[in-house]
Amino acid sequence: MDKTPNFALTSLQKYDLPVEQSNRQEKFLQLRRDFPVFTFEEYEFSFGEHGLDIWFHFNLAGQHQFYPTIFIPRKSFFLPEEQFFSHLPLLVFNLGLIELISYWKAACSPLLVIKPHFLEPEQITWWKKTWFRGLGEFFYLNGIIIGPDEFMQVDVASDRKLMPVLMSFVPETIIPVGGGKDSVVTMELAGKRPGTVPMILNPRGASVHSIFTAGYTHSGMFGIHRTLDPLLLQLNDMGFLNGHTPFSALLAFLSILASVITGKKYIALSNESSANEPTIPRLGVNHQYSKTVEFEADFRAYTAQFISPEIEYFSFLRPLNEIQIAALFSQYPRYFPVFKSCNAGSKTDSWCGTCPKCLFTYIMLAPFLNPETLQTIFQKEMFQDAGLVPVFEKLVGLSEEKPFDCVGTVAENRAAVAELLARSEGLQLPLLLNHFSTQETLHAAPRGQLPDFLGAWDPHHFLPPDFETILKGAINA
Repeated sequence: MDKTPNFALTSLQKYDLPVEQSNRQEKFLQLRRDFPVFTFEEYEFSFGEHGLDIWFHFNLAGQHQFYPTIFIPRKSFFLPEEQFFSHLPLLVFNLGLIELISYWKAACSPLLVIKPHFLEPEQITWWKKTWFRGLGEFFYLNGIIIGPDEFMQVDVASDRKLMPVLMSFVPETIIPVGGGKDSVVTMELAGKRPGTVPMILNPRGASVHSIFTAGYTHSGMFGIHRTLDPLLLQLNDMGFLNGHTPFSALLAFLSILASVITGKKYIALSNESSANEPTIPRLGVNHQYSKTVEFEADFRAYTAQFISPEIEYFSFLRPLNEIQIAALFSQYPRYFPVFKSCNAGSKTDSWCGTCPKCLFTYIMLAPFLNPETLQTIFQKEMFQDAGLVPVFEKLVGLSEEKPFDCVGTVAENRAAVAELLARSEGLQLPLLLNHFSTQETLHAAPRGQLPDFLGAWDPHHFLPPDFETILKGAINA
């Protein structure tokens, strides 16, 4: 795959939305007038007995100050402090550049001032693309009409340059774990390599239970505790703008920090080829932008040029689709009681049973698990829930847009449902499957194509040869 992506936003156009849909456009414009400047003032960090503490200071037009924090507990597998401490300014500064977007979006100030360090013009281009594309859902759902050229001007108010990391790395792996089926598959396959460390942001519930089930211990986990400034939530309650940010891009920079602190060369994500499909195809808006192969290519290039050419950031599951991942996951029943993919239920470590992510996961697993097992996992028969008809229609392509969630492609959902219909011929169908079978527009939907998905291999990936061999072996088996 071409490893020299173009950072420029040449293919992205401003959203061509009717004015009547832009119900928050005037609010957006007024906030930009009231808060014309957002400043990345400074960062601080300290590494002590308990671990690494990081503070950021962001300034919204001199009227609101934000101080988000990150804490990483010290672990025995960290490198000696003298081997990585001098690189922390570079790593923390870049973390601040992705962290700030959560606070900038409250008022979308037209001018962003960067005070801590210098940025090359190519870096500014990269960051503007990452921010703009990563905020695609935010702009769309808020009805904001803006283009990539005018959404933000960046002023770098420092000439202090940071040098790339110069150090050796061992061929061991960091695996970010979120607690869903995807990271479980990565742990079960790529995680068998010696020296593997799971990384968890804000450890809790399914993510911690998943790594314990995989055989890791708390002492062997790279934990990260991120705290939002509560002022941001207060501003949201006051009517400032709010919405989705490129969370996976934040995770990417955190994983680079983990790589340098531990000296481990490989960062194995669990993003699949299905993430490349836009949520709003006509606009190119993708809820999962920072999980796409486009972002992965851009991030690898940025890392190699401005951080370290030795670190290998890649998605282990990139050649696969969601159906293949569900098939692999179904072979690991010990995870069935602990894994969770529901965002709504993340705080209570449960499946809400009503959101797009729950229904999508149910659909993907249904061809590979019996109904009793599905009932045990999700605590309900989701195909019988009439309230899920609107969500179901979005998943199978009866709407112009997919749900704004990590839910795979329309073709995958259709193929899984069609497979279930083929197996149920002559039997009474549950409500949602019956609804699918009666839709005239879906009579041409693929039936019996599950083997085609199961045998697929997307060549657009960045897997190192050893990892590619492991994944191909699992698929062939």
